[in-house]
Amino acid sequence: MPLLGILGFLALLILFASFFTVKQQTSAIVERFGKLQSVRTAGFHFKIPFIDQISRRVSLRIQQLDVIIDTKTLDNVFVKMKVSVQYQVLTDQVADSFYKLEYPEGQITSYVFDVVRAEVPKMKLDDVFVRKDDVAVAVKGELQEAMQSYGYGIIKALVTDIDPDEQVKNAMNRINAAEREKTAAEYESEAQRIRIVAVAKAEAESKKLQGQGIADQRREIAKGLKESVEMLNGVNINAAEASALIVVTQHYDTLNSVGSNNRSNLVLLPNSPTAASNMLNDLVVSMAATQQFSDSSKAPYPADKK
Repeated sequence: MPLLGILGFLALLILFASFFTVKQQTSAIVERFGKLQSVRTAGFHFKIPFIDQISRRVSLRIQQLDVIIDTKTLDNVFVKMKVSVQYQVLTDQVADSFYKLEYPEGQITSYVFDVVRAEVPKMKLDDVFVRKDDVAVAVKGELQEAMQSYGYGIIKALVTDIDPDEQVKNAMNRINAAEREKTAAEYESEAQRIRIVAVAKAEAESKKLQGQGIADQRREIAKGLKESVEMLNGVNINAAEASALIVVTQHYDTLNSVGSNNRSNLVLLPNSPTAASNMLNDLVVSMAATQQFSDSSKAPYPADKK
């Protein structure tokens, strides 16, 4: 009975060792005496116990490898770039991926370093940011060709980070700030110019209206003076005396206006008791002389007399 129990246990052990399962998106490499026997895909499988061995289970899922590279640009700026490579084992080359490469991540990293350090030194720093997709395409193309023979397919290569030196970033920020300040100053200058033009136009319009007002005022004053002279002529006061009287009256009106305004500047005018009399005499003499000159200018020249 003990022997039968042992034999039964061994039979069960052999039975369980003869079957195995492979998960989805996984392949199992089965070796027989150290040599590749088969590659099993997802499902339930049989193997010869103690003769066939599962050497490795290989994942067929997409994997990602992040590679960080320090390199230099065309304008001698050192940048740190992060390249993310997405790859997977090809289903029809599972054995190649297992037997040909001991460390595929190291192989991929070497190719990424080689491509990036060949492409980036051809570009200026600004172009690296703009053309990072070109670098990613170059990395993918090089890896695709190199890794396919080892049983790996390259799904995507992405440049996920570009990090220049801290001093370079500060300089770029200062350049950007200076450019924005320049643009702001240009807009501010344009706004100032528009304000000046608007003020000038408003002032010109004000002067125009003020001139029209002064012209209208003087026109009305002339009409009033004309009516005053005609009225004084009606009481046997000649034109010269009437004009002088009106001027004297305006003189005193001016004094009254200046004195009533407490914000007026200092104005010096003759204000003695004889000032009005002297002014009147001076005006009468001046007007008489003006009238005499006017009459003489209208007289015909001797050459015109017959």
